[in-house]
Amino acid sequence: MTTVVGAALPPRIFGPITMTDVVQYQGASGDLNPMHHDDELARSAGYPAAFSVGMLGAGYLATFCTDVYGPDSVRRFRTRFRQVVYRGEILTAQGSVTAFTEIGGERRVHVEFALLTRAGRIAVDGTAEFVVD
Repeated sequence: MTTVVGAALPPRIFGPITMTDVVQYQGASGDLNPMHHDDELARSAGYPAAFSVGMLGAGYLATFCTDVYGPDSVRRFRTRFRQVVYRGEILTAQGSVTAFTEIGGERRVHVEFALLTRAGRIAVDGTAEFVVD
């Protein structure tokens, strides 16, 4: 567990993103927007192909963080979608500790994180708080 301000969380790689990843996430989430699985429709709207569901990237970041702090420790988790992600992309999650606080008798670690494309562009970023001992 990372316990020093400025410490980096161990990076994690996700992908390459496949149509199966996208469609499985769509089925689990109920977001069945065809822009995520119908290339022809996406092209008719000006995209080069169907693109991943933004919340899939947020889910990757949640997995990245809870691998370090555990799922029961989550107290706040916020993400922002910054870029469309297409099939075949390999994403790298990275993050760092920004602060420690005590709230309601719980010691919390504050983390900033991002999901980066191969080109180093931010696809999803955000912040979170986790309970730590």
